[in-house]
Amino acid sequence: MSHEQYENPLISRYASRDMSFLWSPQKKHSTWRRLWLALAEAEQELGLTIGNDQLEAMRAHLDDIDFDLAAKHEKSRRHDVMAHVETFAEAAPVAKPIIHLGATSCFVTDNTDLILLRQSLELVRDRLVRTIVLLSDFAKQYRDLPCLGFTHLQSAQPTTIGKRATLWCYDLVLDLEEVEHRLAQLRFRSTKGTTGTQASFLELFQGDHAKVKQLEKRVAEKMGFDQVYAVTGQTYSRKIDSQVLDCLSGIAQTTHKIATDLRILAHRREVEEPIEENQIGSSAMPYKRNPMRSERICGLARYVISNQANGANTLATQWMERTLDDSANRRLSLPLSFLGIDAILIILANVCKGMVVYPALIRRHLAEELPFMATENLMMAAVAAGGDRQDLHEKIRVHSRNAGARIKNEGLSNDLLDRLKEDPAFPEFDAAAVLEPLQYVGRAPEQVDDFLADVIQPIRDRYPNVSLENEELKV
Repeated sequence: MSHEQYENPLISRYASRDMSFLWSPQKKHSTWRRLWLALAEAEQELGLTIGNDQLEAMRAHLDDIDFDLAAKHEKSRRHDVMAHVETFAEAAPVAKPIIHLGATSCFVTDNTDLILLRQSLELVRDRLVRTIVLLSDFAKQYRDLPCLGFTHLQSAQPTTIGKRATLWCYDLVLDLEEVEHRLAQLRFRSTKGTTGTQASFLELFQGDHAKVKQLEKRVAEKMGFDQVYAVTGQTYSRKIDSQVLDCLSGIAQTTHKIATDLRILAHRREVEEPIEENQIGSSAMPYKRNPMRSERICGLARYVISNQANGANTLATQWMERTLDDSANRRLSLPLSFLGIDAILIILANVCKGMVVYPALIRRHLAEELPFMATENLMMAAVAAGGDRQDLHEKIRVHSRNAGARIKNEGLSNDLLDRLKEDPAFPEFDAAAVLEPLQYVGRAPEQVDDFLADVIQPIRDRYPNVSLENEELKV
């Protein structure tokens, strides 16, 4: 490896070998050759003069690509597709007359991209399922562990650790549904011709429209697609790329929110991501336990979110049947967005499988705020005993403000319940009973159970073979 050139950290530090391979030159150009073979096979089946020896020669050289030769041809021709046509022809000279017959460059480039989009979305789908299942297991384990809820990042009505995890998990479920939808809607460009009119193929088949339609269908089927886009220009609509990048951005948005919550919880020392025995948090402060995985998720997520605009702007600036200013952009935005999401989901699965919860500290933080949470119940009891709701509300407001001032200004404990006990407007109450946390979490534990049964179990049933094993983080 050269250390004198920039290397993409998405590949060297973060993303998986599987996703990196999907967007590799080997995968792309061997797919081009498979497309040329599928085209020639279908043309032969529909009556064009193509010999079996030509097809066999093509089949024999689908993967042994001479990239140095292709680079030499591209430097001379300034055309990547024709460079690889010539390279393939030199490997299989008997097939030279029929390679790329009737096709335009986008026959291989666009159809290959659709294949890569599908395979990449399938890999993202499986990573999403794994993360959802791991997070749902965490939710089940802590379904009834009460903790402070937060609105506006201020203490609010208690919830449970498990219920909070279902909020994270449900956003991932919605992302999974979007990935599944995009996969279900993905089609093939197939043999649409130079400007999408199929004129060259109509010429090849001497005006036989039925054979041109059969060719389109057969090539798609040979490449694993049962549907083609109804109409295209030279390219498939860049709306497809925009929709896919929207989908990936949605996953990035979800994971950024989850990782941010975890960073806040780590600050409170209530929930932390896993840490390895020899891991260093800071080069200067040995005691630090920084949430570096969650921070990495946030950083990568912001990058993927920013790429969403590339798809939108590329679609918006396509002229007529096509323009080439999309090419350089798409070489970056599509693979790098997938590599980013791949890395994010690998890291998040690692975090979800090893999250550490500190119940004692969670209970302490809750106890500090619980007297404030209890006031609504105490107010209702006082009303039932004959009190005026508005007068009681004002008394609680004043007592709460004074108790809060004692906490903030003097650093003392919360004495709100003592103040209410001394106020004759409130009936006697058992402070220990009032401070039992589970009575303030509503249906949170039951909501976790319902969520696992109604939402997560069907996902487990749909994807029974998705591995839950952690992939080793590169760094």
